[in-house]
Amino acid sequence: MTSWTLGIIGGSGLYEIDGLEEARRERVASPWGEPSDDLFRGRLSGVDLVFLPRHGRGHRLSPSDVNYRANIDVLKRAGCTDVVSLSACGSLTEDLPPGTFVAVDQFIDRTFARRSSFFGPGLVAHVSMAEPVCGRLAKLAAAAGRAAGATVVEGGTYLAMEGPQFSSKAESELHRAWGCAVIGMTNMPEAKLAREAELPYATVAMVTDFDCWRPGHDAVDVAQVIAVLQNNADTARGLVRELAKTLSATPRTPSPQGIETNLDTALITAPDARDPARLAKLDAVAGRVLNQ
Repeated sequence: MTSWTLGIIGGSGLYEIDGLEEARRERVASPWGEPSDDLFRGRLSGVDLVFLPRHGRGHRLSPSDVNYRANIDVLKRAGCTDVVSLSACGSLTEDLPPGTFVAVDQFIDRTFARRSSFFGPGLVAHVSMAEPVCGRLAKLAAAAGRAAGATVVEGGTYLAMEGPQFSSKAESELHRAWGCAVIGMTNMPEAKLAREAELPYATVAMVTDFDCWRPGHDAVDVAQVIAVLQNNADTARGLVRELAKTLSATPRTPSPQGIETNLDTALITAPDARDPARLAKLDAVAGRVLNQ
């Protein structure tokens, strides 16, 4: 593969990407249900780009109501080679003030009310999440963020909580004791599903506030978060533009982590025991390996 088709999942505050050539909206059906919104497709600096607002235009969906399986499935069907998540988050450390962008490299998943796998009864699979993001893509995104004027920190653990409520102080202190850098509500199971779909995935977490652990810092409220979101959104759009410029000058090769072939060693169920109905739903996500 020599060209990039970049999927962008926009989080809170980022519901559209401007400046695309040949821009069009496209509805893609998924056997996993309704995705968050139509895909917004076009070209940016010669790179094919596919944008999906995670919460839908107008922010209609709470984190627990997002259909993460359908979202990843339609990005795969749209031909995306790589996916960058842009996500609002809270900071769990003094070193990451509001406005900082963090190129996450690890996750702790504390969600519990979401479908977290494409696989299950009829076809069991186990993918490795030891290195949950594509390191190459994360570095490219971090460099693009800096070029767009952001303060970017590379590396850090993202704690994914269920929400939609913010943390209690006791929870916030616990997450800090675990060594987490930021906290958010949306990147799990998104990152797991991207790995199952053999899509290199990276997260740029955009800090909107200090979580409630910080002495003297008022409890997190929506108005405070929205104010910083608006400032971050323009920078995030700049990051996408800068990333497209870089990718346009860089022939694509497979991820050094072997992400595009990780299902080769993940499927456990014997071929003659696989459920045809589940196989049909996996035509995009796992079609490469199932059709061998």
